[in-house]
Amino acid sequence: MDENEKSDVLDEEAKDTQETAEDEDEEDEDSGEKARISFTDFIEIVESTLITIFVIVMIFTYLLHPVNIVGHSMYPTLNNYPDDKSSDKVFMSTVYFGIDYGDILVIDNHETHLIDENGQAYVPDDVTPLNECIIKRVIATGGQTIDIKDNQVIVDGEVLEEPYIATGSTTYDLGAFDGQYPFTVPEGYYFVMGDNRNHSSDSRDAKVGLVSESQVYGKAIVRYSPIERFHILTNSWKESAND
Repeated sequence: MDENEKSDVLDEEAKDTQETAEDEDEEDEDSGEKARISFTDFIEIVESTLITIFVIVMIFTYLLHPVNIVGHSMYPTLNNYPDDKSSDKVFMSTVYFGIDYGDILVIDNHETHLIDENGQAYVPDDVTPLNECIIKRVIATGGQTIDIKDNQVIVDGEVLEEPYIATGSTTYDLGAFDGQYPFTVPEGYYFVMGDNRNHSSDSRDAKVGLVSESQVYGKAIVRYSPIERFHILTNSWKESAND
């Protein structure tokens, strides 16, 4: 092999070596780019996860609270079961705009309010409240006049149609406002009753009486458990719970 042939072989080998080095550099660049993309994807996934967790925490801290229903005072709207072994679970909202007739409220019964001779609400010294969390339906709000007679509930002179109460229920006075009907509910207070009228301690009972705004934990919005009984509760006052 002459000098020219040797030179050509060396040039070819050098060229091959250079191309191999360039290929390796390109592979290294591709690997680096993939690593950067993977890290960016990882950061985006972490950010999305943290945002999702934050939103969920905010919702369940300030908007929705799970409440386990105990007892049958709101039967058949809630806890429509033949035994005491099962119970409904509802989401209560602490963020709402006003409280109206038919709303279902979760209430802190740490005190009771009755009406004096001037129609003003007061806390009686001789009555011990239930001192527990209760759930009831709003029947009358501040400024409305309520009367209970002849198994009827009368608000502002009109008899209420109450499709939500339990079949066979009898609405009678339980003594809290004996001799005071009809009376006007003071502003900032609510007259509440359970749907199971024969088995409900509510505003008719001196242990509950009128409920002040400060006693309201929130509104029951939806029954989410058991899932087969999922139901929006905001319009339940329009519905017959006995169906």
